[in-house]
Amino acid sequence: MKRKVRYQAAVIHKDHLLLLKAIDRASGESFWVIPGGGRESNETEEECVQREVREETHLHVEVGRLVLDEQAIDDGMYQRLKTYACQIVSGEPRPGIEPEVDTADHVTIADVGWFDLRDSTTWDSLALNDPITYPLLQRLRSVLGYATEEMAV
Repeated sequence: MKRKVRYQAAVIHKDHLLLLKAIDRASGESFWVIPGGGRESNETEEECVQREVREETHLHVEVGRLVLDEQAIDDGMYQRLKTYACQIVSGEPRPGIEPEVDTADHVTIADVGWFDLRDSTTWDSLALNDPITYPLLQRLRSVLGYATEEMAV
């Protein structure tokens, strides 16, 4: 399903950013991604972000300011990415579902992880080597006021 905008949540807790470890259905490859997805016709942007976070992590969040509004990398799914800073209101993060694609035989979200925004050297190598996730994390670190050192990966 092609959508114009992916609404994403930069869920931050104690200087850490929440990421989801997803498994691509076609290739079986794993990658880290921030929670998010497409907006339903009856939702505001903030309601969409809250729903996506709830579905994918079981967390209830308060949606704060828009921190990134950028053109998507041409993957054919989205044209724009809108990322909102979010704070946890309640819940414990755990893998949720992708209702549009998950089946009894395949679950997309395999794990959740906290990534220290103060020290990217502690990040999982899967994120460090990802050509989409790593640059996004660096842009988020910059806009959120964390160090922006460049790392050789």
